[in-house]
Amino acid sequence: MIILGSTGSIGVNALDVCERSGIEVELLSAKNNVELLKKQIEKFRPKYACLQKNDGVLGANLGDTKIFYGEEGLTEALSKTNSKKALNAIVGFAGLRSTLECIELGKNVALANKESLVAAGKFIDVSKITPVDSEHFALWYLNRSAQKIRKMTITASGGALRNTPLSEIYASSINDVLKHPNWTMGRKITVDSATMVNKLFEIIEAYWLFGADISYDAVIETSSTIHAMIEFDDGVTTAQMSEPDMRLPISYAITGSATPNLFRSIDLVALGSLEFRAIDDVRYPVWRLKEELLRKPLSAIILNAANEIGVEAFLDESIAFGEVANIIFGSYEKFCHILPASIGDVFALDLEVREYARSLIKA
Repeated sequence: MIILGSTGSIGVNALDVCERSGIEVELLSAKNNVELLKKQIEKFRPKYACLQKNDGVLGANLGDTKIFYGEEGLTEALSKTNSKKALNAIVGFAGLRSTLECIELGKNVALANKESLVAAGKFIDVSKITPVDSEHFALWYLNRSAQKIRKMTITASGGALRNTPLSEIYASSINDVLKHPNWTMGRKITVDSATMVNKLFEIIEAYWLFGADISYDAVIETSSTIHAMIEFDDGVTTAQMSEPDMRLPISYAITGSATPNLFRSIDLVALGSLEFRAIDDVRYPVWRLKEELLRKPLSAIILNAANEIGVEAFLDESIAFGEVANIIFGSYEKFCHILPASIGDVFALDLEVREYARSLIKA
């Protein structure tokens, strides 16, 4: 097994599943968490490991593990592996190249990197993809009926600001935005949850995974117990419910089944009730882009690039939280008429949108 992004929450949970299931880990990669990567190498003894930058701490080898560095190093390490399955949990657009390389090498990809499908879904062989997002896992889990599907609905927690007074959202602090009510996640995806960009990403992911002839939507379910629902043509709706534990979709993606004795059953009496809310485009202004993105899914590369720049600026305290949406809207308006015709166009447009988004911050 290959674990890309092994020091993030998805990667850590994936390694837990591998350990419980007796799966050998061949390659680990991380961005900059040197200490955790070192501990993972010492525990799992992979043949190869890769760190984004060479800081001199790991050197060329750590025990029997050969160390690589940077994008080129990761490409070389991947080419040496024999594993037929890779979990890609790299954060952001940076994970796209690894998804493409893994598929090119004949590997199946357990995909936690949303941006791969958001930015380049048209150019990716989705038959080689197993979704790791809890929502898409839930849709896959439910999608085993011969009945024609009318609508797929994924759920959202509402993020850290779901109960914040509207007048206070624009100037929300980093600490406020990062207090996710249900999940422990990385900083960027937690911000994306608060803006609802994350759910736009997941809508586009579902479009590429399940097809264009289905209606897609999302609704807030505050407990994160229901992960997705499918409405069939006969009017019946089915829902997938489980504890909010990412090891469940990871386990299915890696092993094809649930790891025994890992997940608790839901206690419906203890749960008591479920609360559903509509996604309000006043609280979550970027949600206004949903139908436009479904009409032109190739334009989602613009959303992703502008969002990465906006979130980075917010976390660097260069802009207010409310400016993230303004950067997205400004960039989308500028570039929405440009649709990539090849994977090369995707990378070129990504660079152009980022440059423009940065200019909006400076302005």
